[in-house]
Amino acid sequence: MRGVILSAALIGMAALPARAEPLERFGTTMKYGLPLAAAICAADQDRLEDFALRGVVQAGLVLGLKALFDGTPLGRRPTGEGQGFPSGHAAMAGFGAADLAGKCWDDEPGLGAAAYGAAGLTAFSRVEAGEHTPRQAWTGALIGVTFGAASFGIGSEGASISFRLRF
Repeated sequence: MRGVILSAALIGMAALPARAEPLERFGTTMKYGLPLAAAICAADQDRLEDFALRGVVQAGLVLGLKALFDGTPLGRRPTGEGQGFPSGHAAMAGFGAADLAGKCWDDEPGLGAAAYGAAGLTAFSRVEAGEHTPRQAWTGALIGVTFGAASFGIGSEGASISFRLRF
C-alpha cells in the first residue's frame, strides 16, 4: 500500500510544462500528489468521507480568503497580480502531508517527515517562483496542515476535531 501511495504522490510530473523550473515543477506536483496519495490512503482506511469534507472546507476557506483579500496589499502577489493570499499550492500540499503523516504513516516517522518536508518545499517553491510572498505561502501551508491533521469524526461514534501531528 505504501508503494501505491508513494507512486501516486509522484504522478503528474510528466503532465507539467517542460519550461517550468525544477523547483516550481516539484511544488506543482506536490500540490496534486500529496493530496492524491492521502486520498488513496483515506479510501483504504474507510475514512474517505471525512477526508473529502476536510478537503472541501479547506479549499473553500482558501478560495474565500483569496476573494476577500483581493485588491488589498496582503492579497497582492509579487508579480502585482491579485488573489495571492493565501497560497493554494501550499495549502493543498500541507493538507496532504498532514493527513499522510498523522493518519497513514503514523508508525513511520521518517515518511511523515518527508511528507512535511515536501509540503514545506512546495511553499518555498511558490516564493522562489515569485508567485507569493513568504506570508502568503506560510499562511496557506498552515491552513492546509490544520485541516489535514484534523479529523471531523465522520463515520465514527461522534463528531470531533483532533490533531495528530506525528513525524
